[in-house]
Amino acid sequence: MRPDRQKKLNLIMKKTMKWMLAAILTICGTLGAQAQVMKAADLEKYAKERYGDKWLDAAANLAKQLTLDKNQSLTYQEVVQAPGKTKDQLYVALNYWATATFKDKQAITLNDKEAGCIIISSTIQNIVEHMGTVNKYSVSITPIIRLDIKEGRVRVTYTVQNYDILADISGGWLSIPDKHDKTYGDSKRKADDKTNANLYDERWEIARHYPFVEKDAQKRTCAKALVMTHAYSNAIIDKVEEALKNGIVGNEDDDW
Repeated sequence: MRPDRQKKLNLIMKKTMKWMLAAILTICGTLGAQAQVMKAADLEKYAKERYGDKWLDAAANLAKQLTLDKNQSLTYQEVVQAPGKTKDQLYVALNYWATATFKDKQAITLNDKEAGCIIISSTIQNIVEHMGTVNKYSVSITPIIRLDIKEGRVRVTYTVQNYDILADISGGWLSIPDKHDKTYGDSKRKADDKTNANLYDERWEIARHYPFVEKDAQKRTCAKALVMTHAYSNAIIDKVEEALKNGIVGNEDDDW
């Protein structure tokens, strides 16, 4: 083959490979974006549909139904029935669901088939952003999700002890405007990150804030945080039940 034709062919092949790689990355990115229980914006819509958008009232009503556990954590537990399915079948279904749902490779902290136990710890960021008088707050949570598997049933335990807070001391109603753009970015900043002196991290124990404590300087922030945390627990249990009954894509059966 003539050198000029070979050169042209190589160029076409390189362009084709780049196009194919871009297509694959686009597909993977789309799947990655879908591979989570629920985005914060969707979670807020879900919470409003169930509890309304008056966060103080919704949190007060929920507090009448909720009790904190012995560790002062907010814990939900529910047994999902899966009649006719073996422990191994349920484990495979839940392992598939957990792997496909939580993108962080470190999210699954325990995966023990013999014991029938899967434990997941994954952060959902910025479930609440609230502007106070002095500060602006971004709230994230990291629930611990435990799946205990037996013949024909799965027990789901969902626990949250703290709200992870990224506060902006220049973002409140009475704060002096900052000439720099303010962004919350990653709410799990390292302790030695001094890139923005206006931002600092806090951890608020749920038991020490509204509605479990009536007088709370962060009442409005914590009211919405509680409702969103509660809504996320419902979403988790709904997704687990759906995965057990219908699989992730709806065609994971033995008839193939």
